[in-house]
Amino acid sequence: MRKLALALILLFLACGKLKEPTEPLLGNGDPIDPTATFTRVQNEIFTPTCAAIGCHDRLGQQSQQILVAGQAYAMIVNHPSVEMPQLMRIAPGDPANSYMYRKISGSGITGDRMPQGLPPLSDPQIKLIRDWIRRGAPND
Repeated sequence: MRKLALALILLFLACGKLKEPTEPLLGNGDPIDPTATFTRVQNEIFTPTCAAIGCHDRLGQQSQQILVAGQAYAMIVNHPSVEMPQLMRIAPGDPANSYMYRKISGSGITGDRMPQGLPPLSDPQIKLIRDWIRRGAPND
């Protein structure tokens, strides 16, 4: 029995530590795009996709969230999620714990993946939001 235990220990040490599973959209160490700004997120994603009538506009306010220009930033950064209040909608520097990022990537959420009733955001759109969050979610 001791020989088996010793063999297992040696095998473990020889192989090194097992890697934790990773989410492919969480970065995998790729460089942060310095052009990933809130202005781009607003203009390229929120305004044309999310702030549509009945969704996250001033009238619809799904999940009490407005994503129209001039109001979106204050409604999402360091603001608790309605569906999972233990998570911020956007946690600066932390896409994995930003509920909005989870909603667009479809990972670890309640309810539907966003945008609801539309095709999912493209990988470049998701990366734009991820990189903006990774930059610290500045209001730029």
